[in-house]
Amino acid sequence: MAPTSTPQTPFGRVLTAMVTPFAADGALDLDGAQRLAAHLVDAGNDGLILNGTTGESPTTSDAEKTELVRAVLEAVGDRAHIVAGVGTNDTRHSIELARAAEQAGAHGLLTVTPYYNKPPQEGLYRHFSAIADATELPVMLYDIPGRSGVPINTETIVRLAEHPRIVANKDAKGDLGRASWAISRSGLAWYSGDDMLNLPLLSVGAVGFVSVVSHVVTPELRSLLEAYLTGDVQKATEIHQRLLPVFTGMFRTQGVITTKAALALQGRSAGPLRLPLVELSVEETAQLKIDLAAGGVQL
Repeated sequence: MAPTSTPQTPFGRVLTAMVTPFAADGALDLDGAQRLAAHLVDAGNDGLILNGTTGESPTTSDAEKTELVRAVLEAVGDRAHIVAGVGTNDTRHSIELARAAEQAGAHGLLTVTPYYNKPPQEGLYRHFSAIADATELPVMLYDIPGRSGVPINTETIVRLAEHPRIVANKDAKGDLGRASWAISRSGLAWYSGDDMLNLPLLSVGAVGFVSVVSHVVTPELRSLLEAYLTGDVQKATEIHQRLLPVFTGMFRTQGVITTKAALALQGRSAGPLRLPLVELSVEETAQLKIDLAAGGVQL
């Protein structure tokens, strides 16, 4: 059974978009995934997003995606919401992944905007609706036009929100004005998908975060969130400002690369990356150490 949720927070409040650990030979490291998942939940995460871009989904097979979901569920599925990324730019393939995730026991689905083929808004509506129709699992949309090339327009979000299983949106659009209107009109549970905007998005109605930097600062993000929710906006702002070097440093280059490097610096290696991603250079690693230390991360 999934942990308790509410319509306002269907997947909890703080979730990590988890990297996928690999062994030295590049194979899937299921033991490492279970250890990392347990560490993240112990640190205060309500949920984990598996098989997203931060999980190197473009270079993992469908079978590996299913194995990962099963392994993480076995490790922490009674303590955290396990949400499986199933978005692709092929609706039929996404439906297959959604059904496989449901069969593996996932508690929910993350569906990114189809990328590269740049469908019109009606295509987005039909794509997301078809995935939501395919299983009984709750769905979180993922709006990230910087990667997909196409935003989910507010009108489309409002239409999609009418589907009983489309319950949330991960917002990486970087537009607080559009977010404000979409939150107000759709009623979806809104999650920040851009760590630098975690606090600003709370101010316009977001309920929580789907974070990458939470690999190393989950307790701080929880403190920020709890301070804001209890009305201590000054404390929340202070935490946000202390974390600015981390927000910046973890995205100086591609986020998976820096996250695996940061974990290695903490003695929690998640293994190598799969091409076309590559490890940080010596100079980039030195800069990451400076950024993390400036944000109070213990190395």
